[in-house]
Amino acid sequence: MVGLVSSIGVVDPAGDRTDRTAAGVGDPGYACLSAILAKVQDVADGPARENAVAVDRDATWPEQSLRALQAAGIGGLVVPREYGGHGQGLNALARACEILGRECASSAICFGMHSVGAAVIAAQVTEVQAAEYLRPIAQGRHLTTLALSEAGTGAHFYYPQTRLARIAGGKLKVHGTKHFVTNGDRADSYVVSGVHDDNGLSRFSCAVLDAGLDGMSWGDKWHGFGMRGNESRTLDIDQVQIPADKLLGAIGNQIWYVFNVVAPYFLISMSGTYLGVAAAALDMARRHLMEREYQHDGRVLAESTVLQHRFGELWGKLEAVRRMVYSAGTRFDEGDEEAVVAVLTSKAEVAEVGTQVVGECMSLMGGIAYREGSEIQRRLRDIRAAHVMAPTTDLLRTWAGRTLLGQPMFGE
Repeated sequence: MVGLVSSIGVVDPAGDRTDRTAAGVGDPGYACLSAILAKVQDVADGPARENAVAVDRDATWPEQSLRALQAAGIGGLVVPREYGGHGQGLNALARACEILGRECASSAICFGMHSVGAAVIAAQVTEVQAAEYLRPIAQGRHLTTLALSEAGTGAHFYYPQTRLARIAGGKLKVHGTKHFVTNGDRADSYVVSGVHDDNGLSRFSCAVLDAGLDGMSWGDKWHGFGMRGNESRTLDIDQVQIPADKLLGAIGNQIWYVFNVVAPYFLISMSGTYLGVAAAALDMARRHLMEREYQHDGRVLAESTVLQHRFGELWGKLEAVRRMVYSAGTRFDEGDEEAVVAVLTSKAEVAEVGTQVVGECMSLMGGIAYREGSEIQRRLRDIRAAHVMAPTTDLLRTWAGRTLLGQPMFGE
């Protein structure tokens, strides 16, 4: 584990770099990505925008957005082309989540977690798993998600306490409790992490659980300050039995999945979502400054030198972190061995800059933005999750610093 984490490379279990391709202007894949993002934009401009207020107000799962994405063929964004998907990577996921996040952060994070789950399943997929999960995902008939977090380990989601055990009949038995399962009981399958006892050693593994299995039960919905439509729930897994072919990779492969698939895709999807939230706030502030006119002299706020300076500074900070996120995603897609540090840092920077931008935009807009129910007030609540959703900003910065200084990522 230490060697993998220290090298921070995009590697397969045998140590070879994963073959990834990033599309650039002039590359046939670039036109493909543009077409994909145009479909995402249609969903953002349509059901995501139309239902965003109700999703936030009533804390309801953004079903219209998710179903529209599936119907448009975007559910298979990161599914390999050989299984009917688009074969896209982190750069495309960041951009898609940013587009959705501008209109509805809950839609973006729910789609992001589906995409992370799909990427984990695809990483070392068997033909059986491809038929059961990847092809239906690409066809818009299946929604998946992650079930990794646990109350006892908090932000350290890579230390699961859920137990996986081999039993007679070629099956696995799963027992434990998962918290903050985005998409909750709306998903069709769940990527679950657990610990397998092997000759006295605890080895981390991942498996897929289908919805509705005997022994699976849901707790009450988690009510958040922001991101209120993500449908996060607690999932109790009581001695659930699954076929052994639901195991992802080999026993003990979870750490590989965490640092080569889960963390990069998870962090990029969140980074894109929060970029979108901050960008929406900046757009609101820009419109306000250009339209707000003082009746006593006919001047608009945009004519103020001080406000021009403040707005220009905010735009520059957000654009810089956007380019950092896009670059980190592209580097990962290309197999850059330093990419994971860039991905870690990107999410931390988005959290830092995003919360500052949204807060300052509210200040630029004055009392009209501070009223209850304002659009920017929703963005202020949504963006605050950027610091607290695991891995937290402090943890990400520590991981990046340790890795860059040649220290074990999990050092004290």
